[in-house]
Amino acid sequence: MKQALLDLASHISAALPEEILASQVRYDELELEVPRDAILKVLTYLRDDHSCQFKQLMDVCGVDYPDREERLEVVYNLLSLTHNQRIRVLLRTDETTAVPSAASVFSSAIWFERETWDLLGVFFSDHPDLRRILTDYGFEGHPLRKDFPLTGYVEVRYDDEQRRVVYEPVKLTQEFRTFDFMSPWEGMLHLPGDEKAEEGDGDASKSESGAA
Repeated sequence: MKQALLDLASHISAALPEEILASQVRYDELELEVPRDAILKVLTYLRDDHSCQFKQLMDVCGVDYPDREERLEVVYNLLSLTHNQRIRVLLRTDETTAVPSAASVFSSAIWFERETWDLLGVFFSDHPDLRRILTDYGFEGHPLRKDFPLTGYVEVRYDDEQRRVVYEPVKLTQEFRTFDFMSPWEGMLHLPGDEKAEEGDGDASKSESGAA
């Protein structure tokens, strides 16, 4: 399997020498790194070439690496049913530079790219309908970025007086909770059954056996 993927990598690199920056086999899948502006050319070749035939785009997702100059990495996962192989294509971009939309090559990219835009803030140029898909319309920020606060920026509640849903800045009513560990809803100090044993019973039994 690995040798077949290495042969495929050599085939693709020979056909696209300027578009393939790096290649490796990881987790029994071929992984290619390509320039941002070459993504459509690479995806089209992988779809149409007889030795590739990666005709299904399974997913488009992303990873945030805040320490990098181009912090956002976009990942395309493709499947070839003909050859029973998978391939992963990677590219890097920053928070302001758009990535060409793959919707013209794979129609399934429309929804996948909307999700990547919503959660990571990767902008896809020439996308036919780039808008949020998982978060609300007035949502602020992109939840899968490493610098996004765990509490979010706003909280949502229903206001009885206004009779509508209102958005408010997040307010933490207390810095910490005082847990009642004796409550069955909060947790226990002892394992079930331990509450029948009184503290010191073990020492007392040892002393009695020693005296006897």
